[in-house]
Amino acid sequence: MDNSLRNAQGAPPGGPPGGVEEWRAVSRVLKSPGQTVRAVVDDLVTTFFPADCRVCGGPLTSAGLSPLCDECVDALREQTAELCARCGEALDMDGLRFTRQIEGEGVLCAPCRMVPPEFERAGAWGVYSGGMREAIQLLKYERAESVARPLGRLLARVIAKMGAGGMGRELVVIAVPLFAPKQRQRGYNQSVLLAEEAMRSLGRSGTGWRLSTAHGAMIRTRQTESQFGLSTRERRRNLRGAFTVKDPAAVNGSHVLLIDDIYTTGATARECARVLRQAGAAKVWVATVARAQKQMVASWDASVRDELKAEAGRRAGAGF
Repeated sequence: MDNSLRNAQGAPPGGPPGGVEEWRAVSRVLKSPGQTVRAVVDDLVTTFFPADCRVCGGPLTSAGLSPLCDECVDALREQTAELCARCGEALDMDGLRFTRQIEGEGVLCAPCRMVPPEFERAGAWGVYSGGMREAIQLLKYERAESVARPLGRLLARVIAKMGAGGMGRELVVIAVPLFAPKQRQRGYNQSVLLAEEAMRSLGRSGTGWRLSTAHGAMIRTRQTESQFGLSTRERRRNLRGAFTVKDPAAVNGSHVLLIDDIYTTGATARECARVLRQAGAAKVWVATVARAQKQMVASWDASVRDELKAEAGRRAGAGF
């Protein structure tokens, strides 16, 4: 908005009185009673005072409720690499030649060949880096719930593409659950927000989707330690028994679409698919907004291991 249109207190005409800073202060007070009030106030503040894009810092170019500018949303490009047909792992040239020789038409990565997951396919829109990583972190850790709107629309594109690839259009949708104390602390499950926005987008497309939600059918029964720095086997062991289906009737005989924000190593998706299949799900499909490719995960794990070693060295030197 042009500065000439602002009043002496810094508020735009027709907006709430008292200026931008005073209104933002009021909004922080109003956030405390609960998630609904917080979400409404956040949306009002974003509408009246769109400020700057939370990713690039540039001005917001639309009057929407997302804190991301149109340019940053457009920059969240779809993956273009050759991907594993099962889990979506990017295949290098050597791996690609090898898998084609032994798989024929199906191109699978080594982990999916050696230990096939119990889900049919995992699809993701973009790589978990750059603006995509910043947007997801805003949603997960900075209470920017409105980021779920543009990300959910990208998720809808992933689901539509999987539907065209044989997934089918009648699905029970389940978001990967958070451990209850963690969800209370955060105030929401970001995967539920993404799933709801994706379903709204698909519903508006008018292409015959029959989607029903059953987010409460599966729960997370315990908090798990961080997956970073763990081997593939340790990651799977860490998650073993962390999820359970408390309402088997909701998934029995159904095709289930599992929704999450990020597919990192696949340990979570594999474990959720395993318990859903044990509960009677006919097939499980996985859709996420982003995919952390193998090189990224290896780099993060190495960084965590270095930090742990350095911390152990400091403690040893200090006599702990």
